[in-house]
Amino acid sequence: MQNEVAEILKRNQLSVTDSRKKILELFHQSRKALAHSDIEKQTGVQFDRVTIYRTLQTFVEKGIVHTIPTADNSVLYALCKNDCTEGHHHDNHVHFICDVCGTTYCLESVTIPELNLPKGFSAHREDVVVSGKCANCE
Repeated sequence: MQNEVAEILKRNQLSVTDSRKKILELFHQSRKALAHSDIEKQTGVQFDRVTIYRTLQTFVEKGIVHTIPTADNSVLYALCKNDCTEGHHHDNHVHFICDVCGTTYCLESVTIPELNLPKGFSAHREDVVVSGKCANCE
């Protein structure tokens, strides 16, 4: 795991720092999207809020993680697939939020259909968030 994390950072021309390694490891260990507060709790007092925020922003910019909007206007983060690059996210999958446990999942096998926007409109981002009951809560 540590070698894989270091390789991802190097491939994206990022310095391999303790905070970057730890935060990226958390994403690899988690099967769900993470909020800033989740990362803060799981890293303990190792890293301050600003370090975590800057690390997440860098990961988004480099195409390592993507953001997921929520109903309360907060942001969740999840690992990108391998085809995301700096400034170009290709995570065209649906996100699912469980109404029971609150877990957010990336449904990689459920893709967002192509949108045919009217003339004069152009999309810069597409988000589809579905809510309901996850398989663990059924």
